[in-house]
Amino acid sequence: MRKLINICLMVSCLIAVSCKKELETLNTDPNRPQETHPQLLLTKVEWTAFQEFGGTGPLYANKMLVQSDGENLEQYYKWNRASFDSFNNLRVVTKMDEEAAKLNLKAYRALAKFFRAYYFYNLTLTFGDIPYSEALKAESSTPIFTPVYDTQKEVFKGILTELSEANTILKSENTIIQGDIIFAGSVSNWRKAVNALRLKVLLTLSKKTAEADLNISSQFADIYASELLFAKDESAKLVFLNQQNNRYPEFNSSSFGSGMYMDMTFVERLKEREDPRLFLFCTQTRLGKEAGKSISDFSSYEGGDPAAPYAETNVKAVAGRVSKVHERYYSDPVNEPRVLIGYAEQQLILAEAAVRGWIAADAKTLYESGVKANFKFYELNVASLSSHVNEIAATNYLNKPLNNFANALNSDQKIELIITQKYFQTYFQNGWTAFFSNLRTGYPSFRRAPGVNLPFRWIYPQAEYNNNTVNVNKAISNQFGANNDQINQPTWWIK
Repeated sequence: MRKLINICLMVSCLIAVSCKKELETLNTDPNRPQETHPQLLLTKVEWTAFQEFGGTGPLYANKMLVQSDGENLEQYYKWNRASFDSFNNLRVVTKMDEEAAKLNLKAYRALAKFFRAYYFYNLTLTFGDIPYSEALKAESSTPIFTPVYDTQKEVFKGILTELSEANTILKSENTIIQGDIIFAGSVSNWRKAVNALRLKVLLTLSKKTAEADLNISSQFADIYASELLFAKDESAKLVFLNQQNNRYPEFNSSSFGSGMYMDMTFVERLKEREDPRLFLFCTQTRLGKEAGKSISDFSSYEGGDPAAPYAETNVKAVAGRVSKVHERYYSDPVNEPRVLIGYAEQQLILAEAAVRGWIAADAKTLYESGVKANFKFYELNVASLSSHVNEIAATNYLNKPLNNFANALNSDQKIELIITQKYFQTYFQNGWTAFFSNLRTGYPSFRRAPGVNLPFRWIYPQAEYNNNTVNVNKAISNQFGANNDQINQPTWWIK
């Protein structure tokens, strides 16, 4: 009898286990995989990251666009909060890293470090102190739902460490990175992108060279001397295709409606330098077209005053005296690639470092190579107007008095030349780079109404006040004093 009971118990257990397995199988959604190869996540990470900080918003703050049918907050420096949406993208990066760790795919782990550095770099410039060391750990073995805020200095140290680690990992990799839509799997090209971004981060900290533990200038010099960097015309860029979900992000955008016009300060800077990129950036005014002026006639381009009430631009536009954004930006489904970092920017970064004495190199040569590379970028990607920006046009441009590096008599004038050219490269590229460069160097000057100062940052998201109250309030108090979360408060990097 006891034997029969034992047999029945064993059968019952087997049935229970079997039922449990069947229930688990039934409750598993085949459309929601729990694991995936990191190459599938990499494609999404790249596609998102290369567009994350684009759009027209920065162009108003950078004095490239004006609005005529309403008050644009970026144009008048009246913004307040920004979001932590980048952490949503960082969660995908984290998943890619976790899947790569399971399969011991080191190249993907290196790229995870690159994209972490890229996102955290932009986040800390936007806000100041941010969650970093405890961020993105809500699903870890010991979950953290309310991460502490790291100081901006510690965030920058972490960014530089992660980029250094990414470079070290990639040095030992000899593989094709599947799913890579930027460099078609090239490890060496990704090393170049990693090191170029390292240089950019270090130059961002040019006001902090006295911080002995950061070794900013010596780190910069070591990278320049011994690491792989972009060669001529190379860049980390996202090329668009005329296919659904693969088109240029501004294609068919309604934001280019009747109220968007060019900023007069941007147009005048290009005109006074006789810069032919103007013809690729915007259209002639209506009056210029009606007068039969050629595309290359600089007098047929004008902009609206970014410091004046928006209605004044509307009056000028109705009169036909304001240029619009060139139609290629919203009518061409492919248009130009979106560059995250590339040779043109790298060379201007190196040129500024040479002027500052961080590296032993000829600043003039670096400056000219950076400008020529940007002309080449447009020659290759805007076929209908390529004759305006070919190699001859670039050489002639650099010989004009306002563009000639030899005419800069001191370090300040040289840096102004370099930053101005970097500024021109950010039209529909590189997000807020030009704005942060202005905060760091003062170049180029941004026109604004009397009494209006440039903001240094954005206010923390309301969600942080709701869900991470103690830590966000502590971060504010440590940086600016209690209850002083304001846009006019400078953060560590710019002091």
